[in-house]
Parts: sequence; structure tokens; C-alpha cells
Amino acid sequence: MKKTDNGIRFETHVSLNEVMQRNPTTISSGANVAKAAAAMCHDDVGSCIVLQRNLPVGIVTEQDINCKVVARDLKPSTVHVNEIMSTPLITVSADKTVGDAAQMMVKHRVRRLPVVDEKKKVIGIVTVRDLLTVSNELNELMADLIEINREEIVDMGMCNRCSQMSDDLKRMDNVMLCPRCREEENIT
Repeated sequence: MKKTDNGIRFETHVSLNEVMQRNPTTISSGANVAKAAAAMCHDDVGSCIVLQRNLPVGIVTEQDINCKVVARDLKPSTVHVNEIMSTPLITVSADKTVGDAAQMMVKHRVRRLPVVDEKKKVIGIVTVRDLLTVSNELNELMADLIEINREEIVDMGMCNRCSQMSDDLKRMDNVMLCPRCREEENIT
């Protein structure tokens, strides 16, 4: 956690290596859309990274196929992926964090980022869904930490058990108890 002027900010430095999907679906820039669609179906994914000389040059998504091929009533086997791919390709290096990737996605308005090594070769892909999974896990962890600390909060008010005013209430199992009621419950 980091103290800022606006309060406390929870910081994480989760590496993309920990959340990225390895060995993403790739396809040659000269391949046709039918082959790309078959590869996506086989791997049960929504995109193919387009490679030219083993380096990423673009990405083809289900939406690209639907909007640029199917909606135009074109035959997928006659259209090449390099004609419909999204380019230039926005990539992220493997040494970046989940936060870095999220900022890049927002800035470039993309939902998928190929992860590249120092030689610019594709080693993985990270999606919005991957980042949300990490976010959900952190939210659950924070909720648990809040619940643990909530039991330690001392407050003034009325005891939920005996209805007497007290300046030493503690929340126990979501009930505010005075010292006497805590003692009766054998809770100190």
C-alpha cells in the first residue's frame, strides 16, 4: 500500500508473465480468413496474431471476420488475413505489469495485447478478461482484509445486543457489542 495525498492506494506489481496466456494462436500474413477462423475455433479463442517472418504485424479478431468478410458476403477462403487485420499492432513487453497493460489497453482502446520478448517475438497474449481475473482476485483479498480489520474497529454508539450506549463498541460478526456483552459472549 502507498500513502498518497488522497488517502491510501493499493498498488500491485503483478508481472504479465504471471497472467498472460502462453503460445497464443498465430497465423501467417498470407493465410486466408477461412484458415484463421479454423485456427480460432480449434484453439477456442477470439483472435489470431498475424506473423510475417515470425514477427507480429497485426491481429485478426472474430469481429474483423464478421464485419469485414461475413457482413460483406465475401468468401473467407478468398480473403487474406493481411487484408482485414488490425494494424499497426500494439504489443507489450513481458517485463511489464498488469497495471502497465491495462493502461495501454485504455490508451489504445484495445482488448488484447500480444506479449513480446526483447527480440519482438510473440511469447503470449493478455486480454481484458485476464486482467479482470486478477482484479477480481485482488478485490476478494481486499474484502477479506477489510473484514478482518473491521472486527478491530472501536466506535461509539448503541450496543446491538443490550441497547446501552457505549464508547467502546467493537464489531463482532457484523454486530456492534459493548464490553459487557462481549464478556457475556466470552469475547474479549
